[in-house]
Amino acid sequence: MTAESGFIPLAFAVLTVSDTRTAGTDVAGDILVGRLTDAGHRLAARRIVIDEIVAIRAAVLPWIADEGVDAILTTGGTGITGRDVTPEALEPLFEKRMEGFAVLFHQLSLNTVGAATMHARVTAGVTRGTYIFCLPGSPGACVDAWDNLLKERFDARSKPTNFALLRPRLREQ
Repeated sequence: MTAESGFIPLAFAVLTVSDTRTAGTDVAGDILVGRLTDAGHRLAARRIVIDEIVAIRAAVLPWIADEGVDAILTTGGTGITGRDVTPEALEPLFEKRMEGFAVLFHQLSLNTVGAATMHARVTAGVTRGTYIFCLPGSPGACVDAWDNLLKERFDARSKPTNFALLRPRLREQ
């Protein structure tokens, strides 16, 4: 399917990073899954891991290696406490960083949570042809990020460019 013919569904993996959340209490993960599937995309995988670098990488590396996973959304572990290590776990894996994502997220969040947005160390990048977005564990932050930033960028009909149409070119040399 091409942009001329319409929407291109992508496959997403969702990772919740938390020392306390379970499948029954993972509101932020549920929001991301609901939003991406409501938009027409497919959930390829979902996990919850503790906030430790080794656990985060162990969950994400197989998804990066899986050509059937187009994008990974993480929620949690982006704060400033000692246990928040999602950026430390994933940024070293990035081949290309998308610095604009953090800038736009913080501009958006300023309207919602004010200066508290500076506590969120959101980040994004591309690794071996897979998009990775690290979002806060707050359900509101996940809603804001998907609804106002990611949903449109993952829609092939969005102009002038979008993540869906760039995906096949991410592995170019």
